[in-house]
Amino acid sequence: MYRIKDEWGEFLVKLARKAVEEHVRHGKTIKPPRDTPPELWEKMGVFVTLNRQGVPPQMALRGCIGFPLPIYPLVEATIKAAIYAAVDDPRFPPVRESELDDIVVEVSVLTPPEPVEGPPEERPKKIKVGRDGLLIEKGIYSGLLLPQVPIEWGWDEEEFLAQTCWKAGLPPDCWLDEDTRVYRFTAEIFEEEYPRGPVKRKPLV
Repeated sequence: MYRIKDEWGEFLVKLARKAVEEHVRHGKTIKPPRDTPPELWEKMGVFVTLNRQGVPPQMALRGCIGFPLPIYPLVEATIKAAIYAAVDDPRFPPVRESELDDIVVEVSVLTPPEPVEGPPEERPKKIKVGRDGLLIEKGIYSGLLLPQVPIEWGWDEEEFLAQTCWKAGLPPDCWLDEDTRVYRFTAEIFEEEYPRGPVKRKPLV
């Protein structure tokens, strides 16, 4: 049973697109529209991903930032994440206006992360590529990868854990440490078929 209706997903993707374009073009931060569905004022985690069209998936990423925890109303979090993905992702320079016609907007609405319990060596058996995203924390370090990432790269569960450790700035085998906390979550993902095009729900498998 989906939490997010298709029309809500479409609303969020179009909102993210508008937030990016208004900020890149005019330096403005938009406000939630008056016609925002009441359900989208619920606090939820969300990530906004910007992908370049026409390149292999492994080379497409242009920005991705979000909020793993439900700390903001979803409509507000989507606006914030969209702008941050466009101009504040430390891996990339800010998006330029000339790039807007070639960027596809994707919104992932997250369930709250839940801990993966049990002995560390059993963690690969308790997660599933094609369903789960991962959040790994150890000390001051943390890293998150969305559920679609291991599919795009062809990883199995162990490699997914290792790559999330690396994303956190930790050794790739840190998931085997007792003091490393591993969380899993799921996501409902919506994306433009092409820049400013129709919005569709993105299946993971």
